[in-house]
Amino acid sequence: MQLAGRVAIVTGGGKRIGRALCLTLADAGCSVMVHYSHSAEEARGTVEQITALGGQADCVGADFGDPHPAIPQVIGAAYERFGRADILINSAAIFEPGSLASTTESDWDRQFAINLKAPAFLCREFAARHQPGVPAAIVNIADWRGLKPLPGHFSYTLTKAALIAMTRILAIELAPDIRVNAVAPGSILPPPGAGPDYLEHLAKQVPLKRHGDPSDVTSAVLYLLRSDFVTGEVIAVTGGEQLQ
Repeated sequence: MQLAGRVAIVTGGGKRIGRALCLTLADAGCSVMVHYSHSAEEARGTVEQITALGGQADCVGADFGDPHPAIPQVIGAAYERFGRADILINSAAIFEPGSLASTTESDWDRQFAINLKAPAFLCREFAARHQPGVPAAIVNIADWRGLKPLPGHFSYTLTKAALIAMTRILAIELAPDIRVNAVAPGSILPPPGAGPDYLEHLAKQVPLKRHGDPSDVTSAVLYLLRSDFVTGEVIAVTGGEQLQ
């Protein structure tokens, strides 16, 4: 897929990896709809940065804690502003620790709503509104824990494992017009509130003995978007962490 002239929707695009994806796609020539939930100021800042560099962007707020009204709002905003949507990047997620014993039903429901239910039905809405015969692509931002589950983030890990399974199912269901792939990042950014030594500590457990950078994730996403014969794949961007 040639990216210049395409329209991309990036959920959670106001900050962290989502913001890096928005800026990278804009630099590649895409118009970008930046979704945010509670980060309106950051999302507007992302839009301003893109437009200052000569790109086209807008933002839309929607809370995926209640996906039903949010999903048509996000997809519809792209069509209203740009008249189409060619790319969907499901990046919005919450990352909360917990074990089976400590996870409450509300913890479970919140993580599954934002991390899995919203991406699933965004894919459905995206596909339903897509013009047949026109190439399009979806990239889901998963997590290496979805490839190799470990204790510590019980419901979060289950959502990411299911997101990977969903990627493979939809690659078949939505073919041939819409390709569906995923990126599973590892130690890229510290979680909110963590100190600067957080990633340095994790890097000791990574085969490459270093942590990654958002540009590592954006490079993988660009590869998947541009590779017209790749679908149903999950690229681990981890430095080998999932192999341990």
